[in-house]
Amino acid sequence: MSSARAERLVNLVLCLMSTRQYLPAERIRATVPGYAEAASDEAFFRMFERDKAELRELGVPLETGHTSAFDTVEGYRIARADYELGEIALEPDEATVVALAGNLWDSPDLAGAAHGALVKLRAAGVEVAETPAATVRPGLHAGEPALGPLLAATRAGHAVTFEHRRGGPADPPARRTVEPWGVVSYRGRWYLVGHDRDRDDVRCFRLSRITGGIRATGPAGAVTVPDGVDLRAIVRASAGPRPVSGTARVWVAEGRAAGLRRLGRDQGGCVHAGRSGVVIELDVRDRSTVARWLAGHGPDVAVLDPPELAAAVRELWAGAAGLVALERAR
Repeated sequence: MSSARAERLVNLVLCLMSTRQYLPAERIRATVPGYAEAASDEAFFRMFERDKAELRELGVPLETGHTSAFDTVEGYRIARADYELGEIALEPDEATVVALAGNLWDSPDLAGAAHGALVKLRAAGVEVAETPAATVRPGLHAGEPALGPLLAATRAGHAVTFEHRRGGPADPPARRTVEPWGVVSYRGRWYLVGHDRDRDDVRCFRLSRITGGIRATGPAGAVTVPDGVDLRAIVRASAGPRPVSGTARVWVAEGRAAGLRRLGRDQGGCVHAGRSGVVIELDVRDRSTVARWLAGHGPDVAVLDPPELAAAVRELWAGAAGLVALERAR
């Protein structure tokens, strides 16, 4: 089936599911994108008959009838109760996968035509149900412009070239030529995984750091994904948390810093500086990061060990106090 016909069929299903009335063929012709291309009435009716037959073969319950006793022209609609899915129960991991897939179907291409059809229906006085069927919006998520071209290149087996910033916005971008193996979502970010031809190594690239356009290079089918490759494991090893470099013992005041206590391991109650609290043990991956966490809790925490972390927290407090003093002096 051609992409144009598939799009027209989706638009037809959206149109007929979004109304409780029976729509005559002429109104469908004026409403559903794709039918306006018919060169004549005869060509339209041939096209429409083929589409009806296709929907019925696919199991879509297409109904015919009249909205009222005064209608002389037969109309069409889709029986929602017979076509909609029943209640679906998903496990947490299954729900996560569905949510990620949903992020890929959140903008433009087919959505514009489908939404336009519903606007035409409302303008024509047709009652349109406000349901999920009326808000299906296929298209790639617009938040990452590189996502669509990279997915297309991966499916086609094309190598790609692009500009990529290794670090922050101030770092100059470098041109990369990559054989794409797949795109992975990890911790709220998208990453491209593949073989970097320039470095002759397996690398992953955060999509938000790709600047400019994606250019496919070489013949289609030239890139193949190695058997047994675990894309998520590659991303996790590259972009995941650093390994634990040590532990810290921290006193936390009673009833304070609940989030911090959840991160740590309870080592028992303790009184510090006359206040009741609990001692927790924290894994330290990056000393400066942990110091910032702790410094934000002020006098409700105290680092008992190691002394280097305690000194880092005191340094942050001193810096904050200096800024306050400077502001007051102004």
